[in-house]
Amino acid sequence: MSLRGLRNLVGLAPPTPYAGSENEETDVSSTPGLLTRQPSQDVGDKQGEELPTLLHRLRHNSSILALALSDESIYAGTHGGEILVYSLKTYERKAVIEGHRGSVLGLCLSGDQELLFSSGGDRIVNVWKTEDLTRQACLYSSYDVGDVFCVAYSEAFGVVYLGAQNTTIQWCSQDHEGSKDCAKQPSQTPGPRAKDFFDSRGPGGAKTPRPADADVVPKHAKGGQIIEIGTQNVKHFAHYGYVYCMVLSKTIPEAQGQEVLVTGGGDGIVKLWKLDAKNGGAPEELYQLDDGREEGHSIHSVSVEGTFLYSGRSGGEIDVWDLETRQLIRNLKAHRDDVLTICIGGGFMFSAAVTGYVRKFDRQYQLQFRMAAHKGRILASAFKQHSRRAIYVTGGSDSTLAVWDVSDCVATPISTMKTTNEQLVDSLAKLVSYRTVSSDPKTALECRRGASYLRSVFKNFGATTEMLSTQHGCNPIIFARFKGNPATREKRKKILFYGHYDVVAAANKSKQWIVDPFTMEGIDGYLYGRGTSDNKGPIMAAIFACAELMSEQALGSDILFLIEGEEESGSRGFEDAVRDNKDKIGDVNWILLANSYWLDDRIPCLTYGLRGVIHAKVQIESSHPDMHSGVDGSAELDESLKDLVMLLGTLTGKNGEVKIPGFYDSVLPLGTEEKDLYEDIANALVHRNPDLGSPAALKLSLMRRWREATLTIHRFNTSGPENASIIPYLAKAAISMRLVPNQEAAVIGEMFTSFLHAQFAKLESNNKLTVTIDHQAEPWLGDWQNEIYQTLEEAIMDVWGPIEHTRRRSSALPPKVSIPDTHANGSGSYFSAKSPTTSNVLANSGSGGASNLNITPLTEVTAKLEDLAAITNKRSPPKRHSKSSSLSSVPTSASSHRKKPLYIREGGSIPAIRFLEKEFDAPAAHFPCGQASDAAHLDNERLRLVNLYKSREVFKRVFRDLPKK
Repeated sequence: MSLRGLRNLVGLAPPTPYAGSENEETDVSSTPGLLTRQPSQDVGDKQGEELPTLLHRLRHNSSILALALSDESIYAGTHGGEILVYSLKTYERKAVIEGHRGSVLGLCLSGDQELLFSSGGDRIVNVWKTEDLTRQACLYSSYDVGDVFCVAYSEAFGVVYLGAQNTTIQWCSQDHEGSKDCAKQPSQTPGPRAKDFFDSRGPGGAKTPRPADADVVPKHAKGGQIIEIGTQNVKHFAHYGYVYCMVLSKTIPEAQGQEVLVTGGGDGIVKLWKLDAKNGGAPEELYQLDDGREEGHSIHSVSVEGTFLYSGRSGGEIDVWDLETRQLIRNLKAHRDDVLTICIGGGFMFSAAVTGYVRKFDRQYQLQFRMAAHKGRILASAFKQHSRRAIYVTGGSDSTLAVWDVSDCVATPISTMKTTNEQLVDSLAKLVSYRTVSSDPKTALECRRGASYLRSVFKNFGATTEMLSTQHGCNPIIFARFKGNPATREKRKKILFYGHYDVVAAANKSKQWIVDPFTMEGIDGYLYGRGTSDNKGPIMAAIFACAELMSEQALGSDILFLIEGEEESGSRGFEDAVRDNKDKIGDVNWILLANSYWLDDRIPCLTYGLRGVIHAKVQIESSHPDMHSGVDGSAELDESLKDLVMLLGTLTGKNGEVKIPGFYDSVLPLGTEEKDLYEDIANALVHRNPDLGSPAALKLSLMRRWREATLTIHRFNTSGPENASIIPYLAKAAISMRLVPNQEAAVIGEMFTSFLHAQFAKLESNNKLTVTIDHQAEPWLGDWQNEIYQTLEEAIMDVWGPIEHTRRRSSALPPKVSIPDTHANGSGSYFSAKSPTTSNVLANSGSGGASNLNITPLTEVTAKLEDLAAITNKRSPPKRHSKSSSLSSVPTSASSHRKKPLYIREGGSIPAIRFLEKEFDAPAAHFPCGQASDAAHLDNERLRLVNLYKSREVFKRVFRDLPKK
């Protein structure tokens, strides 16, 4: 193959143009020079089943050239010389190994999955320990082999085999210390070899200068033994072309039970090699498979299942060989262009090509489906059964990995538990697909359908359910009950979980979303879609937690669910419906909700306070119609907009201080114990990200947004046409006030109305003032020292383990500032200081921290976590866990190495929480499931997959353990 062809193969140049498209059939027999005989014409585009589901797409910044799957991880080799390591459970990137100077062209796992072998364009093979991703060995050849396209590992001999660009097959064993075969060298990475032509001296004895980074050692290509492959361990001219692919098989008839090496090359021939036990596993040619072409077309991939061998070729063909008879039994024209990767799984064959398409064939070689998997060449693929489902993973030149659900490939379906994490994601995706936008009358029917589906989920898990109707045609409330142990009916405690299935609108006309907002997609470890975080994901996690406890017969209490459909529209009709059905709901011991987010993207939180809110309109109306300022304007005219501006100017003073008499009188002072919570928050966040400023500045910013009452003017509206000469007869403004605990919404609303009327009277205007309270919600302050918070804290610590407070660096955030530590009821005043720290900065710092953690290798991550374990648990608020509390029963070895979640308040409002507390006389707690960067209510809302899974585990522990308190 030419250098240009090689570049095309790995995605460095545009693909070779071809006529037609992937879904067109071609009369291959009429194409000159392709085949010497008629191929099978049984391939078309008729699809016998639905396409597989895309479970997740993982993005990177360079092409994916090689794949290997273990029971827990996806390993992906990239064009940039990196090995990406992803969790198969959560799809989070666990590590990035910078291991090669050139592209990673081959990956292979040992049978016990303890070793990972990688080969690349830098002429070496690295051996990595999968436990901590440290390099165990580096193998390189005595010859200038060029690119090492493929690598395989023999369990029987402990020998590594590699296929190279210089047509050789080479082999080496780490156990051959001191032998002539494989000489061990000092622990250093071999540098790039000199090239006879490019590095030869020119006229005058000068050499061509090397690139500046030619001798740079990749970050993690260090350590381990450096082993040179001896000249005796080289099979020259193994193929008359590049050795592109190899695989070891124990099902070859001539060597039943023994490993046989199968290789494919640029000469279009497949060769089978017997491994010589007496000679350290040296390959000896057993036979070769040649389809009799006049011109060989490269073999880019091989796969063996039983006694059948499949080879993917250039030109879009697949050869199927019967190894018992050594006959070519099928030649499929499967694709329009080169077939670069083939894998067998569940009795089906998956082929993928440079066209970006995947095709699946059954045992009769009938096409089952054809799909576009990547926007570019598909360069690698792998199949595995994982967590009760079959998955097919593809990697392409579009710099993405795609994980597909191909569970239909399991010949005998595995009986699955109906509470698996995979079904949790499937159920959430279905719920997200309903456009439950409560503010849009056009989606009223869709809201009902979404409620009906959610009710069916409850029913399927054995909950008793009922739809509670609301007044004025508002969306119904789902009331569901999971019943605990029948033997304890009279003694069973009751936990009420509150949530909402409605969402805010999500328009995507400008393509600002990276997915369809109502078609949930998994990307880079996150689930994108409207409602994934607010609030459909947490609801589904709580349901599945109950279902799992039911299946384990471990639910000792009754779990009640009240899921409303109007929360995003002010909880219209919720209070009346709950009051009307209070006897049906019954007594409640605790209330739990999960409708908010962490402060950043790394430290779990518990919310114990919310601000209340009053939404109001202030309107001034004159008796005259709209006028022209040039014709009618004069100092004698009372203008409505002018009156409104002067009136609103009396509401606040310098630095936003509200001037309504008595507005702050009922605000609670900052106690010592709560002050300690703010210290804990500020120290934890600033330790992770010094760019947030001083802890004092951050603490002040948080207190101003969480425990300070505010007044905001949102917008103005006037009558008349929009031009500069109109004097409007009507002017109005929208205003909100955020209230803090101990302020009563009704009282503040009356103060606000009375103050405006008093100030308006001073204007002596002939106009008319109208003040309207549109909506109000009470503030809420929970008891963060009670048993429900204790249980939540213990559950979070059990589920999340060591909570990362790692420090990171960033130059993209505001510079440090120093602000006096003041509060409203102490020395100084809130209104004399400013803080630049916003929720966006906190979210960015969190996501940045996550990114920084992900791009370190596993060894560095482990070291950081070990350092964190040495940090003492500084916060221990008074009156918390006594010696007899359940937390004290946690072994010292575990609890001493953990950080507690942060206890936070929020500036937003949730109308239902304080209402439910008062109505049922039960304490409430708020458990945030999402991260600060979830973008709820914004474009590209998302929920991290690991947060969904761990939230489910936290709910499970709380529902199980809280009644035991």
